[in-house]
Amino acid sequence: MVEDSEFRWKSVVGIAAALLLLAAGPALRAQETVTIDANASTTPFPHFWEQMFGSGRAILSLREPWRDDLRAVHQVTDFQWVRFHGILDDEVDVFTRDEHGEPVYNFAYVDEIYDGLVKNGVRPLVEISFMPTQLAANPLDLHGFWYHPNVSPPRDWDEWDAFMTAFARHLVERYGIDEVSQWYFEVWNEPNIDFWGGVPRQQSYFDLYDHTARALKSVSPRLRVGGPATAAASWIPAFLQHVAENDVPIDFVSTHGYADDTVENLFGNDKPVPMDDRVCAAVAKVRNQIDASALPKLPLFWTEWNVQGMDESRDTIFVGPALANTVRECDGKVNEMSFWTFSDVFEEGGPIPKPFEGHFGLRAKGGINKPSFYAFALLHHLGNERIATASPNVIATRSADGSLAVAAWNLVDSDQHGETRTMDLEFRGVPADARVTIERVDSDHGNVLPKYAAMGSPLDPTPAQVEQLNRETALPIAEQEHLVGGRLSLTLTPDALDLITVAKQ
Repeated sequence: MVEDSEFRWKSVVGIAAALLLLAAGPALRAQETVTIDANASTTPFPHFWEQMFGSGRAILSLREPWRDDLRAVHQVTDFQWVRFHGILDDEVDVFTRDEHGEPVYNFAYVDEIYDGLVKNGVRPLVEISFMPTQLAANPLDLHGFWYHPNVSPPRDWDEWDAFMTAFARHLVERYGIDEVSQWYFEVWNEPNIDFWGGVPRQQSYFDLYDHTARALKSVSPRLRVGGPATAAASWIPAFLQHVAENDVPIDFVSTHGYADDTVENLFGNDKPVPMDDRVCAAVAKVRNQIDASALPKLPLFWTEWNVQGMDESRDTIFVGPALANTVRECDGKVNEMSFWTFSDVFEEGGPIPKPFEGHFGLRAKGGINKPSFYAFALLHHLGNERIATASPNVIATRSADGSLAVAAWNLVDSDQHGETRTMDLEFRGVPADARVTIERVDSDHGNVLPKYAAMGSPLDPTPAQVEQLNRETALPIAEQEHLVGGRLSLTLTPDALDLITVAKQ
């Protein structure tokens, strides 16, 4: 009986231990194992997500805080083009009339604006907008933005043609055709909604595009022009049919779409599409429309996008994994994506009164680096060749020097409850004990909001406070590790973004 009791006791203990192991399993075993073969075939991986950024309106670029933000973002992304509204707005004073009613062109501020970009190593994507009041068919057709741009068609197409020709000729004379041929000219902004007052809306925009494109090309066929720059991925088939049938010059297709645009607006139906997937689903839709058109080889520029903005999430670490996931999904479908915007020096609703109200930029009021700033900095170090993986939470790349760079993340929407996840990266084709580095943007790295709260959430941070916040959130020197048996285990807290590099051997 004693032996039987002891046997039963040992059995109970064994079963209990097994149950405990099962219960603890997720904490002890990787929830995901991702295999990365360093010798696998690759596909080109141009950094399409960081070559172009958006930014408010043109006149803001004359402000030193704007230029400070431009320099800071350029330093971590090396971006090439910036797009903004309003180069023709009255505040730039580019078109007026003399006492006889004849047009007068004044390119003084245009030069200061574009000189500032070129001096800082960035080129413009020239958005042709908005209408100078003295050229407008309706001088009172003003948009509801705080700075009230005029969205009317021109009152005289001959005057518009002459104006566009003079504008382009001036740019070529000032900067040289070799320089300006590397710029892009985009005709208007979101003409399918209230940024365009022409009637009927679509056909009148097509008229604007035709006149503008032909005027620009009359100065030089090397100038690159495109459109229709529509909101919510609209009008593409009709626009392409129009330019093809009428032999209108076009060098690229551009449109917009945001993660929190509605499914109805983006796709014209009510089929559920998660917000995190909407941008790239819309990109794929438009790419297919171009491919099916008479002009299938045209590049696609997504000249405005951002992650969903619920609960002021654009100021949080959520942006990092949401950005990485968008890069993963859009790869191969789009030529350029312009994140809207690089800076919170931004005035669509008036001057921003305080930092961290969920605005679009990578830097908050005063030049404070947001988590999105650090996320872009991490992804900049991905290689230029992509290695295929089966994981929806990883981008694996190879760099020109043979090293590997891998982004891994744990995406949790701001209205969801997320859990820490574990991931094993299993590397093949590298030494089993290869040296690796790890950098992170997560709740403890690059996350400014807790630091700002601890400072007392000042409405108007002083330069010293901004410096302190940027110093305290600056990413530390990368952690140094080694693979163990060719594997690396990661612990990814909610909305963590990790960048892992494996040195060339």
